[in-house]
Amino acid sequence: MSEALRILPGTVADLNEVMVTMAEAFDPRFGEAWTAAQCRGMLGTPGLWLILARHGDEPAGFALARVVVDEAELLLIAVRPSARRLGTGSALVGEIARIAAANGARRLMLEMRDGNPAARLYSAAGFAEIGRRPGYYTGREKERFDAITLGRSLDN
Repeated sequence: MSEALRILPGTVADLNEVMVTMAEAFDPRFGEAWTAAQCRGMLGTPGLWLILARHGDEPAGFALARVVVDEAELLLIAVRPSARRLGTGSALVGEIARIAAANGARRLMLEMRDGNPAARLYSAAGFAEIGRRPGYYTGREKERFDAITLGRSLDN
C-alpha cells in the first residue's frame, strides 16, 4: 500500500466494504465486531457519520462516530492488517476529532477492551483513561475483560 492515504465520507452504500474490513481487523475471539444489521441501523442515526480510509483505491479502514450535544463518541474504528503502521488509524482518529469539533463537540470519548493493542494509537492521539467497567466484555471462551473509557479534549 504505497499510494497516498485518502479519508472519505462513507454511506450505507459502503457497508459491504465496512464489513469486509471489520472481518479482517477484529479478532473473533473477543466478539467486538458489529453485525451488518447493527451498522445499517446506526447509519441512519442523527449526528452519526462514517468515514473511510483508502490507500489509492484499496480499502484500508473506517471509523464510525457520533456527536450528541457537545460530546462526541468514537463508536467503532477498524484498520485492515495490511494498512497498519502506515498512519491509517491516526488519520482516521484525527479526522473524527476534526469533524466532531466542527459539529460542536468539546470532548471525544471512546470505549475499548482492556488489552486492545489500539491503546497505543489512542494514547498518541491524546486520549487518557477516565473510567473502567470491570468484566464488561465477554470473549468467545467466556473470559471476561474490562472496558476502559478514554477521553480527550477537542478544545484547541
